[in-house]
Amino acid sequence: MDITLEQPVRGRLVTAREQELPAPATLRYTSADPLAVHLDFPPDVSLDGTAVTWTFARALLDEGLRGPVGGGDVHLWPCGRARTVIELHSPYGMALLQFDTAALQRFLVRTYAVVAAGQEDLAEALDRGLSALLGNV
Repeated sequence: MDITLEQPVRGRLVTAREQELPAPATLRYTSADPLAVHLDFPPDVSLDGTAVTWTFARALLDEGLRGPVGGGDVHLWPCGRARTVIELHSPYGMALLQFDTAALQRFLVRTYAVVAAGQEDLAEALDRGLSALLGNV
């Protein structure tokens, strides 16, 4: 049986003028995809008015709560003791968001209660990834 966790989080979008705008989001984790976490933004937060989901490694979130980490499109780092920054890169630009570190930690602990670190079923995740990549080839 697959288990899905969702947790609303209040993000703050840091603008080029160093203003902070509210950016509500939902953290999502599913045992069917145990290596990943999803950060879902509602349509009213995106530039084109559609819902947006960013997916990245659960390990990246874990490491980013303790120190700078990331590569490619997603980077994370602590910003003082109370906030964590998530930097997202797309072809349309870059978004810099700050989240309450305690909220991210609570979510992460909940995911480990569902699937403990090191207990992920990698064979199933690999099969799903290869099927998505190769289709019916």
